[in-house]
Amino acid sequence: MTGQEFFRDTQETIRAAVAKLGHSEGVYKVLRNPRRTLEVHIAVTMPDGSVETFLGYRSQHAAVFGPYKGGIRFHPSVTKEEVEALAMLMTLKNAVLGLPYGGAKGGVICDPNALPLSVVEQIARGYVRGLRDMIGPETDIPAPDVNTNARVMGWMLDEYLKSTNAINFSVFTGKSLNLGGIEGRAGATGLGIAYVTREACKVRGVELKGARVAIQGFGNVGRGVAHAITSLGAKVVAVTDITGGVYREEGLDVAKLTEYVQAHGGVAGFPGVEPLTNEQLFALPVDVLIPAALEGQITAPVAEQIKAPIVVEGANGPTTPEGAQVLADRGIMHVPDILANGGGVTVSYFEWVQGQQGGLRWSAETVHRQLDTYMTEAFAAVRAYSQRYNVSMREGAYLYAVDRLATGMIERGWVPS
Repeated sequence: MTGQEFFRDTQETIRAAVAKLGHSEGVYKVLRNPRRTLEVHIAVTMPDGSVETFLGYRSQHAAVFGPYKGGIRFHPSVTKEEVEALAMLMTLKNAVLGLPYGGAKGGVICDPNALPLSVVEQIARGYVRGLRDMIGPETDIPAPDVNTNARVMGWMLDEYLKSTNAINFSVFTGKSLNLGGIEGRAGATGLGIAYVTREACKVRGVELKGARVAIQGFGNVGRGVAHAITSLGAKVVAVTDITGGVYREEGLDVAKLTEYVQAHGGVAGFPGVEPLTNEQLFALPVDVLIPAALEGQITAPVAEQIKAPIVVEGANGPTTPEGAQVLADRGIMHVPDILANGGGVTVSYFEWVQGQQGGLRWSAETVHRQLDTYMTEAFAAVRAYSQRYNVSMREGAYLYAVDRLATGMIERGWVPS
């Protein structure tokens, strides 16, 4: 799926939700495009003394309920349209989770894994200099995303503080604990996915203890959900990543698999398992399928092969509209990304609140308990909309998000009632 296709699909999903809810065309006109997207050209001095430039973007969508919020990714496939679509999805996600944020997203076209660390730092700092007037603790609060982490956030924070003479560390979340990060942030997205998977299993009458789970993707999100879901009693029997796939009927040892991936760069070759492809993973007779890789993975033909009664989206946009329709027609419970993978931004919100409270520290137990509450309540709200409108959980999530946004826009006078 191209960035343009992803953007158009996101627009169409919002348009359909506005129409089904009976809101005015004005609501869709406000939500169909980001408020603004900034393009940044970052000049970097390479180790050999030559100068290269890297292109980055930051898109801000709609700040109905508060400051913009969304991650920054470093990846070769970043496009303007992809970043804008992801910003739109962040607006919807924050609305579903009840967070006081609008949606934003950022990205730089680069492969940090193929670059010296000094070059990655220059890219991070140059990107922030370009965004200096766009971000801030009360306006736009970035966080880590694909191929960025607490270290990158530390560089970005330092550059922002130096270039603005500011002292408020809350402008970035996902920071190290030493720089005002929060306990329990690592693995928060995966833990949130595990919590909504638990709720989905309750609805479908699947016993989570011993439930068979297949996960596409074993990056930060895939690893996080694998550890979290096994801690709740489920068995991860299959995992794929860019290097290949592994399957074990009795369940994989997630801790050992994680150690293997850290040493070898991927799951391929892990001993004592059967290899498998993505196509085989999607067709496994498991209880829960969690796509946690990239967008556009579950197309209509793939959806026809899925045997799991529950699909929980860990990645952003892993299911095409056509694939989602097939899942709905087949009666598969489909928990969408804007609900399922909201654990990361929810804990980012907790970190932001912690920082705004003057550094008052939250314990990991408090963070996890509050995250459970937010995810469980959001799941219940989405399910209520799903039942009220007799639609899938995926469509119910979009209806709930758009309804909240439309109501906020009406109350603020952005559109007529």
